[in-house]
Amino acid sequence: MIRHLDQIEEKVQALNKKYRIAVACAQDVNTIGAIHKAVIKGFAEAIMIGQPDEIIKVCKSEAFDKNLFTIVYADNETDASREAVRLVKSGDADIVMKGLVGTDKFLKAVMDREKGLMIPGAVVSYVAAMEIPLYHKLLFVTDPAVIPFPDLDQKIAMANYAIGMALRFGIEKPRVALIGASEKMNRHFENSVDYAVMCKMAERGEIKNCIMDGPLDIFLACDKKSVAIKNVETPVDGDADILLFPSLESSNPFYKGLMLFAQGELAGLIRGTEKPVVVMSRSESEKSKYYSLVLSCLMA
Repeated sequence: MIRHLDQIEEKVQALNKKYRIAVACAQDVNTIGAIHKAVIKGFAEAIMIGQPDEIIKVCKSEAFDKNLFTIVYADNETDASREAVRLVKSGDADIVMKGLVGTDKFLKAVMDREKGLMIPGAVVSYVAAMEIPLYHKLLFVTDPAVIPFPDLDQKIAMANYAIGMALRFGIEKPRVALIGASEKMNRHFENSVDYAVMCKMAERGEIKNCIMDGPLDIFLACDKKSVAIKNVETPVDGDADILLFPSLESSNPFYKGLMLFAQGELAGLIRGTEKPVVVMSRSESEKSKYYSLVLSCLMA
């Protein structure tokens, strides 16, 4: 079982494969640092798309060997994103990664119906595996990046993607907490209805390989003491592996707060695409960008 993000690297290196990474707008120090480490470790080759002068400037300032990369010129963020996606679509690269480009512009290229990487009919969503010093194990969070207000079908897809990733980490039956403001059903919160449907589906085996309950607040999902204090019966039992949030507006501040205030690190990945897509905030650390890149190789 993978219990720490560092262990993903060991799994990927054991595969003895080399993955080609196409990076859109690669002129970012943390992105270049993450890519450089992956190339040095021997499991990646990099196609750095963007402003060559800026990419080379960063390499010089950080003492990175620019000759380890293939550098490709792109005039702007849109062109860089399209070219990175094109390389993956054509089979000239295995993984596409976001660099110093806005998420909206990058995802527009990824989700282009004709030239993008969407699987027809699939829901595109984001799953992050987080390592938080004060939590006793890795915590998977969905969806902090793509779907603003997921409907029932999208929530089901989000759950299945997160469960699938957790299984790849060796977690045999992940505990899924469907997050709300309270554990009580409330007609003012439409997600309560969706959650009830999903829990019944999990009970019937229609959502497989998990233990699911909700709505649950964060305390009941992740703190056994709170479960005892509130005297609430839940199969998640304060030991969640996966937190599924009702909106991007709730999950995005949650994970960013953990990154900023609780020294969290993450490995995140877009799901529902033909090939792995790495999307990170431009302000993410080099370590988290590296972890996400390694995760994309594991899931490729």
